[in-house]
Amino acid sequence: MNTIFSRDRQIKSMELTVSHAEKYLGQFCSLLASYTRKTGKLRDQADMLVRQLNDFSNTEDPELRTCLKNLAEDLAMVQDYRQAEIERLETKVVTPLKAYGDIVENKRADLKRFNADRDRALKELQKLEKLQQKDPSNRQRIFQAEVNAQKATNDAHRSTRQLEETISDFQRQKLEDIKRIFTDFITVEMVFHAKALEVYTHTFQNLDSMDIDKDLELFIGRIRVSDSPLDNQTLLPSSMAHQPSPTLGSSLKHTAESAKKSRSSILQRQRGVEEEEEDEEEEYESEIEAQQSRQSYASQYTQILRQKN
Repeated sequence: MNTIFSRDRQIKSMELTVSHAEKYLGQFCSLLASYTRKTGKLRDQADMLVRQLNDFSNTEDPELRTCLKNLAEDLAMVQDYRQAEIERLETKVVTPLKAYGDIVENKRADLKRFNADRDRALKELQKLEKLQQKDPSNRQRIFQAEVNAQKATNDAHRSTRQLEETISDFQRQKLEDIKRIFTDFITVEMVFHAKALEVYTHTFQNLDSMDIDKDLELFIGRIRVSDSPLDNQTLLPSSMAHQPSPTLGSSLKHTAESAKKSRSSILQRQRGVEEEEEDEEEEYESEIEAQQSRQSYASQYTQILRQKN
């Protein structure tokens, strides 16, 4: 009897081990599940930001448009990495912690079964002791009570050994699982942040290389008010009113000079148009080259994959 019931301290330690695992692993599961859900919400908000960046870039000039589109592509790529992070957290962290709900429930059932065996042994021993005190001459009943007590005691001993092995295995599994779960958690986070840092480094350099003066020059060119030729024409009648009437010779001479000037101005305008077209072609080509040299990380990564395939 003493050997069975002198282990109360050890049994209490086993019960605390199971209770603490149920409490704290359950809290870890709840917190990390919330962490994963909030990471998903962050991904959704970033996807909305990508759409807004694309919409806004379509309203801007080439430099800012290129940078914003590259930013949107890189940010979208990071969200792909974030989605992979969410899936890995769910698989490698949250799901194993959820499994401890059933594991702890099984260990509690083992503890309950042990306590039932111990209580049965205690009752049989108490019954034997009372019978020996009350009716010591009734050997048959005492013998039967001793047999029952011995059987219950043996069951309690066997249950104790099984419980010790079960709780020891539970503790070993718990230690290994906690180590693996949080190692996987840190690994998943490191992989995501390493990839995000690689993308964002390229994105930062892309944004830093934006030439705001080019867009500003285009903007100022659109809003600048040019001198109107009508203002000069309105001055002609008043200036001509003070001049004497031209003679026929001077009129012909003036007409010839006007025609010569007109031809000269037409040629100048043609040359100006040609030069403007050449400048526009050069600007377009330089813009294409700039866009190709300032691609997003996502575009470069896609091209590399295509080349490998």
